[in-house]
Amino acid sequence: MRGSREQIHLPIGHSFRVLRWTRNLREIESVLAPGRVARIAGEGTHWHYHGAMELTLFTAGEGTRFVGDRIAPFAAVDVVLLGEKLPHYWHTRGPSAGLSVQWNFPHGHAFWAFPETFAIADMFRKAGRGIQYTGRTAAAISDGLYEIADSGGADRLGLLLRLLALLVNASESDQRFLSARSFALSGAAFHQQAMGEAMRYLLANFRDEIRLGDVLQLARMSKPTFSRQFKKHSGKTFSDFITHIRLQAACRELIETDRSVLEIALSCGFSHVSFFNRIFRRILRCSPTQYRVRERRLSRSAVRVSIPRR
Repeated sequence: MRGSREQIHLPIGHSFRVLRWTRNLREIESVLAPGRVARIAGEGTHWHYHGAMELTLFTAGEGTRFVGDRIAPFAAVDVVLLGEKLPHYWHTRGPSAGLSVQWNFPHGHAFWAFPETFAIADMFRKAGRGIQYTGRTAAAISDGLYEIADSGGADRLGLLLRLLALLVNASESDQRFLSARSFALSGAAFHQQAMGEAMRYLLANFRDEIRLGDVLQLARMSKPTFSRQFKKHSGKTFSDFITHIRLQAACRELIETDRSVLEIALSCGFSHVSFFNRIFRRILRCSPTQYRVRERRLSRSAVRVSIPRR
């Protein structure tokens, strides 16, 4: 997770870029025009942020989505709008596929010369918390992203404007904020890299005992500096971040396996099942067993929106 700030390089002759992947988030194609692509290194497999806005569609795959201070499971079809400098990361389980559009229209950009774009500014600001789209809006966004990937030149620019209009006019019932607060990360590259290294370590080792001293050594920081920077970059304290990662893993296993609550608690890094039950009730407002029964029932009865995949 070296270098948590991604530098977005637009292709020559393009005001935004279109990305596509069919296997994983490391192997990305920059779609230049119909039949023309350029291979680039993907950054979505680790915690990072960038100065561009991003609209991402997962057409296949599942795992855990990190947006700002929000940690939650995701599964295709998943449509998310990310604001500038909003830290994010998709931890996928197995293969995934999807499309993404990235653009950067800062204050003073020619984009804002058109009065019709003023309504879009508020939507851009709200995207600082990350927005997930569902229902008919998600289906329409999916179609729009496919059209952009299949087009070029002025047609592609027109399709982007139509897509932005769709986001502005989306029904409130089809959208929800992801992060509890907006982020605008900046600061020393050293801090950004250190936080990336720390988070990678936590995500890889959350099932085991984690010693703060080991993480401080990895980050090469004092405890006060680390605590301050970790909260700034993740939106959570060190202990809360670990707890949420462990709880998210436990929730997934409660739904997908028949293992006992004790087995799941211990395998997800909780040293005592009593503490696991207590923290589970405090955060999720129910017992692990009640959660398993409820989520399995909802999973069986849920009707998912069908989005065409091309």
